[in-house]
Parts: sequence; structure tokens; C-alpha cells
Amino acid sequence: MPAGRRPAGNEPAANEPAVNEPAVKKPAGKGAAGKGTARGAPARRAPARERATERLRAAVDEQRAALGEPAWTGPAGADALGGECVRAVLAATDAGLVPGREALRGAVTYLLGVLAGRAPGKAVEVRVPPYAAVQCIEGPRHSRGTPPNVVETDPVTWIALAAGRAGWAEAVATGKVRASGPRADLSAWLPLLVVGSA
Repeated sequence: MPAGRRPAGNEPAANEPAVNEPAVKKPAGKGAAGKGTARGAPARRAPARERATERLRAAVDEQRAALGEPAWTGPAGADALGGECVRAVLAATDAGLVPGREALRGAVTYLLGVLAGRAPGKAVEVRVPPYAAVQCIEGPRHSRGTPPNVVETDPVTWIALAAGRAGWAEAVATGKVRASGPRADLSAWLPLLVVGSA
């Protein structure tokens, strides 16, 4: 009888390995496909902050390419990339180009984060649809429904205000900013950074 064969009637069970055949371990994880590596270890997921920085870097490089500029070679930190994203979006608008969607998202969220960091609180909600919103400025906070102090504007106007390219009073007067509530005045906090025109 050949090695590794069993006599008839002694066939291995469906889940039992045949003689001289190594057992194959299924990867650990959920479902038949298993989530993870062949050894069963879970796949490493990049932390949220790392993924956000990678997305911001991609947005910066995409906007720089649209401007005919080389890829970013500066610091890889979120602050440096955020500032460069703002600069690249403003350079695109200065050149009469429509800023890239991801670059707009990156610049808006970066600047909203700067505002929330400098003016912590929950009294005012600043909305820049469709990208993001933050709560900021000390004072009475709300817990449900529409907050009593709301600022809403479009992405390009928000970036121009936050970068010192537009004035608060004029933006409100022309309807580019809708501000409601006694605390919905961001003029004391703007600009967040100054980016000169090209």
C-alpha cells in the first residue's frame, strides 16, 4: 500500500488531514476569508491622524500639480501641510482656477481646527458645508436643536476670511457669511493666518 494512503473504509473525516499531508491553518479573523495576515494577526490600520495627514498630503500635491508646481517637499506635519494646502487653494483662486475638491476640504478642515484650538468652547457653531463644522468660543452651550449662535459660509469665502484675504464685516454685509446670534461674530479671531496674494 503506498505511503500516505489508508485502506478503503478508513478515509479521513472531511476536516481531518490525510496522512503525510501537513495541516493547513486557516487565518484568524472574521468569516471564511479572514481579516488579517496569513499568520492570523490582525492587519495594522494606520491611526486616524496618520490617515488624515496622508489625505492632506495627497490634496496638497494634487492642487500643486494643477498649478504646475512640483510635489510638496516641505515638512510632513499636519500644520505645515495645512498651511500649504491653504496657500495652494488661494493660488488656484488667484489664477482663476477652480480649487480641487480635496484641497478645499483639507484647507477648510485645517482652518476650522485652528479656530477651534484658538477659541475653545461650544457657544458658536461654524459651518462650512459640505466639508465640516466646529463648535468654538466660550459661552453658553447648546445640547440639542439648532444652536443659538451659528456662522455659515462657503469654502472659498471661509478660506479667504481665515487667511486675511477678506474682511468679516464686508462678507456679512454681502451675504457671503450668514451669522445669527449675539456671539456669532468671528472678527476678533480672524485672520487665523495671513497668506499674501500672488
